Parts: sequence; structure tokens; C-alpha cells
Amino acid sequence: MTAGELFDVDAFRALGHRVLVVQQIQQPTLVLGSTQDGTTLDADALARRGVGVVRRRSGGGAVLLEPGRSVWVDTWVPYGDPLWHNDVGRSAGWVGAWWASALGLDASAVHRGAPVESRWARSVCFAGVGPGEVVTAGRKVVGVAQWRGREGALSHSFAYLDVDWAVLVELLGLGAGRAEAASELAATTGTLRHLGVADPGPFVEALVDHLPDRLSWELRRRAA
Repeated sequence: MTAGELFDVDAFRALGHRVLVVQQIQQPTLVLGSTQDGTTLDADALARRGVGVVRRRSGGGAVLLEPGRSVWVDTWVPYGDPLWHNDVGRSAGWVGAWWASALGLDASAVHRGAPVESRWARSVCFAGVGPGEVVTAGRKVVGVAQWRGREGALSHSFAYLDVDWAVLVELLGLGAGRAEAASELAATTGTLRHLGVADPGPFVEALVDHLPDRLSWELRRRAA
């Protein structure tokens, strides 16, 4: 798998309509943020666990994609669309509101203030909370990252069904801080299972049904 196969911004830039892409993960993959330094990764742990590495073009920390254990969707909104907003934070707000609606949460679950970061946020996406992300009972459930250009905005949104934070911090090579990082992440994050989602398949269909103006979207599914 290459970064282009999963996160090819150029495939969207010429599109003048809304697109939703459901990424169907086929193999364990560690996804790094655009500015994240990959030199600290534990190559032995990656090989032992059979985890590939890709880099997205949006910012933020790493996430671990595993088949059947997460939901990842991309949304493309062209410039000038009613969902487009010149303010980056407000532009992500509709994404969080959409996920919250599908999860049966109210608008207060969507973070709309300044980013909140722990000391692990530069390494791990879920160690911080940014605009448009979903938080319930003090735990981050949905992460959102965004690439923006003059043609439009591509948003990646993601939630875990299950996650073993000890595995992710091992892959990132956090060294002596691994156990502490895993403990903090376990205490400050939530999963779809915590919210009653037992199977990612039906939940993806619920996400599709809750899209703003559902019939205005092109729906794509991609094996990655």
C-alpha cells in the first residue's frame, strides 16, 4: 500500500461535487500526519506485527487502522459549497455534527474551541482534541483531520471500534514513555463500542444516512 492509494488529494481536486469515500481497510496500517517525523518508528515492532506505514497530507498525529476495528471515511467538499467555510475550525464543525448525529449525540459533543493538546498529541492523533472532533463524557471518540486548497476541503474522519493503545505507542517508538502514554490515552479516549456500536458495517450505513442533504453526495467505497 502506498500513501497515494489511500490519501490521494489530487484525485479530488478537479471534482465540483460532494464525495464520501468509505475506506475499507484490508491490512493493519499506521497512518502518520503530514509533518510527523517517522524516524522514531519501531521498525522491528512494525515488522513483527505486520503493520504497513503511510502518510496522509493532513496534519496531526498517528492513527492505527486495523480491519474490522475502526471506521475511516473521507469527505470532499468543493470550494463554494454550503458546507465550505473559510474558517478552518468552522469548516470541520459539520463533520463532527454529522458523526454526532449518527451516534445519537447532541451538538454539545462537538469540540468547537481552540485545540487542546497533551504532551503526546504530536505523536498520537487521539492525544489531543481539535475543532470538529467528537468528545463524550470527557473522552475523544472521533478524530478529524483536514486538507484544504483553493479547490475544496478533504476531511478524514475516524473512530475506533476497539483499540490497544499499548500497541500503537510501541509502533511509534515512544521509548520509556510508552506505558504512561498508553495509560493516559486509555483514560481520555472512547470507542464506538462504548457508544453501543458492535459492528462497523451497519454504523457506516448510518453515517451515510445522516449525511447533510444525502442525495447530493457521490458515494464511493475503496478497499485499502
